[in-house]
Amino acid sequence: MEKVEETIDVAVPVHTAYNQWTQFEEFPNFMSGVESVTQLTDTTNHWVTKVGGVQREFDTEIVDQEPDDRIAWRSTDGKSHAGIIRFTPLDPNHTKVKVHFEWAPETLVEKAGAALSLDDVQVKADLKKFKEFIESRGSETGAWRGEVDDRGPTGTQL
Repeated sequence: MEKVEETIDVAVPVHTAYNQWTQFEEFPNFMSGVESVTQLTDTTNHWVTKVGGVQREFDTEIVDQEPDDRIAWRSTDGKSHAGIIRFTPLDPNHTKVKVHFEWAPETLVEKAGAALSLDDVQVKADLKKFKEFIESRGSETGAWRGEVDDRGPTGTQL
């Protein structure tokens, strides 16, 4: 398994950063290679990505979610990847966002990219785009303040 861990500080309150991250369909606005994300249920998403000329489609499920703290996910359809994003308030108007992502590269291009740490570079660049996106807006495009644990999701869309 390959791993990436990146952190960035954003100049918005923790609830704003967290709320924006729950808007998965907005990911193409700040994630390179993400063509679309379709939220199927409160806990499942369908992704279409195109990286290095290779298009992939896969589904993910949220397996752990605590408002203003964390969102953890894993793939559901045999593509081996999982991760967690954590939100830590630094003060009332600043938040540390930390991404930990693991995956099993499949193709020669993916393996070469992993060997050259290109995935680290991409995640860092995408976090920088997230920072620019949320700070330029000053507010989130929506929110889902529910919780997910081994009992399933609870909460409502805002």
